[in-house]
Amino acid sequence: MTTQYLQALAGTITPEMTTVATRENIAVETVREQIAAGRLVIPANRLHLAGLNGGVKLQPCAIGRAVTTKINANIGASPNGSCKTEELLKLQWAVKYGADAVMDLSTGGDLDDIRAHLIANSPVPIGTVPLYSMIVDQPIEDLTPDKILEVVEHQAKQGVDFFTIHAGLLKSHLAHIPKRKMGICSRGGSLIAKWMTVHNRENPFYELFDEISAIMLDYDVSYSLGDGLRPGCLADASDDAQFAELDTLGELVFRSRELGVQCMVEGPGHVPYDQIEMNMKRQQEVCDHAPFYVLGPLVTDAFPGYDHITSAIGATAAAVHGASFLCYVTPTEHLSLPEAADVREGCVAYKIAAHAADVAR
Repeated sequence: MTTQYLQALAGTITPEMTTVATRENIAVETVREQIAAGRLVIPANRLHLAGLNGGVKLQPCAIGRAVTTKINANIGASPNGSCKTEELLKLQWAVKYGADAVMDLSTGGDLDDIRAHLIANSPVPIGTVPLYSMIVDQPIEDLTPDKILEVVEHQAKQGVDFFTIHAGLLKSHLAHIPKRKMGICSRGGSLIAKWMTVHNRENPFYELFDEISAIMLDYDVSYSLGDGLRPGCLADASDDAQFAELDTLGELVFRSRELGVQCMVEGPGHVPYDQIEMNMKRQQEVCDHAPFYVLGPLVTDAFPGYDHITSAIGATAAAVHGASFLCYVTPTEHLSLPEAADVREGCVAYKIAAHAADVAR
């Protein structure tokens, strides 16, 4: 099996490219050309496309500047609550209110069962952070290369369409952290930072990038290169830590293409409104126009409980200036685990942001 990227490079137009072209009302050759250039991705695990074990078949969508701005909804159970039934309700509400993709960020309960249940019932791409499952039964410092590859392959076999892999945070970047007001706010970033500190070694996801890519190639799982050093407050925006990691992510974009794997890049975070355009343009330059997937960004650190509004303002600007994929923020972002109603509010706010940006574009 090959990937959408490799087929596009070979001049092949896949059924998924045709579906996307019809959906976006653009020429299918434009879709192929943009995928071949690495500027468009179709996150579509071949098993999810086929409806694994009788489950719902994936309806392909494309992410990139040549098509409409897409939004993602984060859901997931925590150790304090929720179950696969409640997560399925969140998925259904996310799709109903316009999410183009959904990430399962579960950290509690039966992660394997929840993930399989969501994939079996999802018509939209499902993303995960495999690291979360790697530390369910062990502390982060006990993580081994074998465990990393085992979990990545298992989730690929389950039908996950895109993985957030925090491979861009290097050991040398940790020297920038003491300069920050808020340190590392990314869960994945903080876990890997601890692993590197305990072992005094390089990021294992960076060192295993080729091996991880080989697994993703087999199933056509797309990279969503994680930003473990995204700013968690305005004071840390656009700092040395953020941009040092971005430079490494740019390197990994080219490596993923060499290995035949589709790739997009994750971005900030909390960013003052006047710095958003610069951030988007810098990413495009460093990452050779790979699709940019941003969380907000939030344009103020104030107003908890209204983060869907403060972030949608930033998301609109981000999508105007270079982002292709907007990760929603719900009203409960800094307060609690979102419920179905919060998912709805986040999706509606971000559909507005994406539409407003598309009108401007």
